[in-house]
Amino acid sequence: LKVLSRIDSILQSPRAPPLIFRPSKGPVQNYIKENGQGRGFEHLPLTIEMWADQLMALKDLHRSLRKLSLELLPWNTGDSLDNRESIRVEDLHLIVDAILEELENKEKNSQTPSLQTLSAIVSHFQKLFDVNSLNGVYPRMNEVYIKLGEMTNAMRNLHELLELDSSAPPTAVVNTVGKLCDIINKNVTEQVQQLLGTQDIHSIINKVEEHECFFPPFQALIQDLLCLLEISNMDDILPAVQNLK
Repeated sequence: LKVLSRIDSILQSPRAPPLIFRPSKGPVQNYIKENGQGRGFEHLPLTIEMWADQLMALKDLHRSLRKLSLELLPWNTGDSLDNRESIRVEDLHLIVDAILEELENKEKNSQTPSLQTLSAIVSHFQKLFDVNSLNGVYPRMNEVYIKLGEMTNAMRNLHELLELDSSAPPTAVVNTVGKLCDIINKNVTEQVQQLLGTQDIHSIINKVEEHECFFPPFQALIQDLLCLLEISNMDDILPAVQNLK
């Protein structure tokens, strides 16, 4: 009777798990107690056996979490609970919370560079852009930024003028400009050849030398005629000479 009374008090507790009691599916008279009510306790042995297995598994889980904690938190050498007869869920929660907190701290620290890393970055910038002092780092950064913007705009304009794809590398731009220069130089050479009536470079040189010998005396003669005839336009020389006849 005391045992049944104890069970009744557990069943009436707000914390009583619903799994502990199931209404009997068999005849009620098989489970008549002192108050004449039917109780379904026939499944309790299986339930208690399941709870015992879970308690043992809880201890194994605690042991595994302790090993994980020692790997991630080697400095956390708190009292081991492996020898405890009973392990509480709260103990597991404490271990898991400590591991999660450590992982969050590592993630935050990994996103924030150390002073040594920042110093190495500044030193590398000074070497790349020939900056002698820390005071010159910011001005040189601004200068590099401006030059980079100018170069980017120039390359963008060249891509558009040369009708190149925006993804074309700078070498492609240089090669295209070189080809255009070759075409222009070739055209200029051909025009000079046509003007001077020769296809030989040595003949061109001779023609130029002949013109250099002829034009200075011719220019001096024209200037003397303009002064003598008191005119200012070369086209008026011929009419003025005809009038002197």
